[in-house]
Amino acid sequence: MERDRPGARAPGREGGGPPNRSATSGAPAGGSALARRLLGLLGWRSEVLFPPGPSCVLVFYPHTSNWDFVYGYLARLASGLPVQWIGKDTLFRGPFDRLFRRMGGIPVDRSAPGGFVEALAEQFSKGERRWLVIAPEGTRKKTDHWKSGFYRLAVAVGAPVGLAFIDYRRRRVGVTAYLELSGDEEEDLRRIRAFYEDKEGRYPEQASAIRFRRGSS
Repeated sequence: MERDRPGARAPGREGGGPPNRSATSGAPAGGSALARRLLGLLGWRSEVLFPPGPSCVLVFYPHTSNWDFVYGYLARLASGLPVQWIGKDTLFRGPFDRLFRRMGGIPVDRSAPGGFVEALAEQFSKGERRWLVIAPEGTRKKTDHWKSGFYRLAVAVGAPVGLAFIDYRRRRVGVTAYLELSGDEEEDLRRIRAFYEDKEGRYPEQASAIRFRRGSS
């Protein structure tokens, strides 16, 4: 079954296996040739499948270095994928506020997690195309769990979860699979873990465990 074109969904395998790992060949129309060239000069390649619909919540993992943003943003430009991304509100101060917003950033206050999910769900409900990237670890340091906000948001708005990644071992960055959530957290997390098991961050020892902490955000 052909699933390697922009706009196609990479579904899970029969029997509840991990999502298929398809990738696009070539860049979609509208992507930046300069960004593709920069990635190439750095020895990197972007692999991007466009989301299957107008709403999607993407998770980016593993996030262990500030360089992740550089490669991830170049992949965004190279593919022409108009995703927005979530960042700590403390980053959006002074001259960086306008810059990061123009780059697709959305500031959030992590100290009010319930309001964070509700506010984003309200934006999704407006019917506009919204493809949003969230780093579920919430930090570059190692933690024993993921924050569950992305999952609650995807369930609330009925959107698939895109599995965006960075792999320093293979020098690949992008998003190549989309997961329709079953509502069974443990089963969904098992499939997510299966997808990321061969992805390696810049500092592998800092990659956080793919699980939720009960009662966490």
